Amino acid sequence: MPLVTSEKMLSDAQKGGYAVGAFNVENMEMAKAVIAAAEEMRSPVMLQTTPSTVKYGSLETFAAIVKAEASKTDIPVCLHLDHGNSFELAVQAMKAGYTSVMIDGSHETFEENVALTKKVVEVANAYGVPVEAELGKVGGKEDDLEAEADHNTDPEEAKEFVERTGVSSLAIAIGTAHGFYAGTPVLDKERVSDCKKVVSVPLVLHGASGLSEEDVVECVQRGMCKVNFATELRVAYTDAEKQLLKENPETFDPKKLGIAAMKAVKEQTILRMKMCGCTGKVQ
Repeated sequence: MPLVTSEKMLSDAQKGGYAVGAFNVENMEMAKAVIAAAEEMRSPVMLQTTPSTVKYGSLETFAAIVKAEASKTDIPVCLHLDHGNSFELAVQAMKAGYTSVMIDGSHETFEENVALTKKVVEVANAYGVPVEAELGKVGGKEDDLEAEADHNTDPEEAKEFVERTGVSSLAIAIGTAHGFYAGTPVLDKERVSDCKKVVSVPLVLHGASGLSEEDVVECVQRGMCKVNFATELRVAYTDAEKQLLKENPETFDPKKLGIAAMKAVKEQTILRMKMCGCTGKVQ
């Protein structure tokens, strides 16, 4: 089927008390693996690319790959720009065929974040594309953006932000970080519940790679409707290739490496879809 926006899938998740898994893909193999997992699990799915991935492969290339793979399945597939770092990139993504975009103004002041997000939402409304924004700072490193996880989202600020910008979903900071965790993360899960009470739009959890199953499940139960996974898919992909080369050092066919990597990414994606509770949601 054609690519769909994130609006209905996240709204359904919000009503149904589960989350949609959003998986960062770096190439054709990862895109195929994630969609294959969604098909097997009968799960709606979001595929995402960050600015550095886009720089590596271009918006048009990723849009073409994901569109082609989505056309072979009856599963709802959304292509999302993750951590869009400028108004220009967000607009380019919509023009290229992305069906959901994030504008990340979390490194700006509250007022600057509101202004930037509102500007993107105005253009996105014309394209019929939903917008995700971020309030508070998710720690760790995402592309070239680095932040300390020291500023968890204030629920009242979140309510005001959503009302003033018209965003479709909101990533909130509760102590998670991008990348893997050096120690055991201490999450302010109560904050998810507090935000859910006052924020009308679906909430998004960033930095879920490396979180325990219990943490992910509880965050979803408390109101997270979209959960992002990136680092662990990259690791699954490269570990599978390393393992194949260790067992068969003479392997030179990129397809063989790709097949091993796709299997590992698909398995990891299925595990995370089960945690999010989104399996079997596509009839």
